[in-house]
Amino acid sequence: MGGTTERPDGPDLTIGVPSALVAEGSMVAGRVGDEPVLVARVGGRCYAVGGKCPHYGAPLADGLVVGETIRCPWHHAAFHLGTAERERPPALDDLPCWTVDERDGHVRVLGPGAPAEKQRRGTSAGPDSVVIVGAGAAGTVAADTLRREGYGGRITIVDADHDAPVDRPNLSKDYLAGSAPEEWVSLRPPDFFRERGIDVLLGRRASALDVATRRVTLDDGSELTFGALLLATGASPIQLSIPTSDRLPLRTLRTLADSRAIIADAERAGPDGRAVVIGASFIGLEVAASLRARHLEVHVVAPEARPLERILGTELSRLVQTVHEEHGVIFHLGSKPVGVDGDQVILDTGERLTAQVAVAGVGVRPNVELAERAGLPLERGVTVDEYLETRVRGVFAAGDVARYPDARSGMPVRIEHWVVAERQGQAAARNILGAREPFSAIPFFWSAHYDLTLNYLGHAATWDAIDIEGDLNARDAAVSFRAGGRTAAMVTVGRDRALLEAEVAMEREGALAS
Repeated sequence: MGGTTERPDGPDLTIGVPSALVAEGSMVAGRVGDEPVLVARVGGRCYAVGGKCPHYGAPLADGLVVGETIRCPWHHAAFHLGTAERERPPALDDLPCWTVDERDGHVRVLGPGAPAEKQRRGTSAGPDSVVIVGAGAAGTVAADTLRREGYGGRITIVDADHDAPVDRPNLSKDYLAGSAPEEWVSLRPPDFFRERGIDVLLGRRASALDVATRRVTLDDGSELTFGALLLATGASPIQLSIPTSDRLPLRTLRTLADSRAIIADAERAGPDGRAVVIGASFIGLEVAASLRARHLEVHVVAPEARPLERILGTELSRLVQTVHEEHGVIFHLGSKPVGVDGDQVILDTGERLTAQVAVAGVGVRPNVELAERAGLPLERGVTVDEYLETRVRGVFAAGDVARYPDARSGMPVRIEHWVVAERQGQAAARNILGAREPFSAIPFFWSAHYDLTLNYLGHAATWDAIDIEGDLNARDAAVSFRAGGRTAAMVTVGRDRALLEAEVAMEREGALAS
């Protein structure tokens, strides 16, 4: 997904560092040639792994050692220090592993090494076949996890999107802004699935599900039988019910094709063009920032008094709005669109905004139609238990479509976060193989607005108080959302390590509660 190519900082680890510098539970970052490498000590033993996260290239030395893992400071991926394996997404790949020698009071890295062998569940575990409906975050990680765990049965992924799977966060951020090439957008290339014996049927829609006979019917009439099924059908953008115009298509953003269409509109408009973004949601504001990066004049229309105030509170909301306004975005708050006439977006105030690009980002709805027709329980999503299993044995749901019991609050929630979807795909795959591991990951997401990145941990639908530590204007702060006497969520700006520490605290709190 990118990263730097500069020579890494730190000592030459082939020469070595004093053992005293590598204390228990700590790490030392250095290099082997031009490769970033870090050495960490866990349980009295030193391990060496690659020093750059394979997700977006974050320096792992800025992260946190937790137990036998190293956690990425940017997006909270975790890697096992002994096996160098990716323990949890959003990173999808493992780290390079290096051989360590410790003697005479020094720790040296000798060269590339073989990681310790991880115990697998074995090819005999699990059902005779698995069908995954949806090739997004949850479905892709689930298929990969099944193979990583040693599952040898048939795996089939079905998705109506011809371009799946893609790194969806990139579609509204770097790719839309023109700063990321299209090769970054693919989540996994076709060869990845072929090499692992995973059948991927793209451009094919699952039209019916019979849980009694364990069959999925596709839109061409063909059928797939399954021993276990994962519904990872995701969500679809809400379409505004207003009059539209062929001269100014009202785009939404969910797929690579959607992002390409917005880019094409922006390129036709040119640097002097104007865009209207309807909705001051995270995706709406990310689209606004990306279109400003393309030098379009951008207007944001939204009914609320401040963008994202319901989610972030007043102070953070004010910061987000200020940052966008500093970059030239013009807000029309307290307004709603009532229609598109020719090349103009008409607001309920009577104002008309002439534009060449129009994008609506007003939320999504879970794709529950397949589950609904099959008679599965629904409650603003597909209802699952703590193992992400529906009431039908062997039928699971994960990602944006799944409504699951939150481990911290005990309340049913449906979380529309990319990282949550990936981690649920991982958990569902393991439970398909009989692990019976409750899903208890703390929700996490990030949102980028120019040089402002908000990292959000936890889930706070409501709160009693908001505590701000630091200075938001200086982009150095941790904002805690308090509910019922504890921290329900935290947002950090420029404090990656603090958020990792908060994540560990929340996990320990959950473990004690259980």
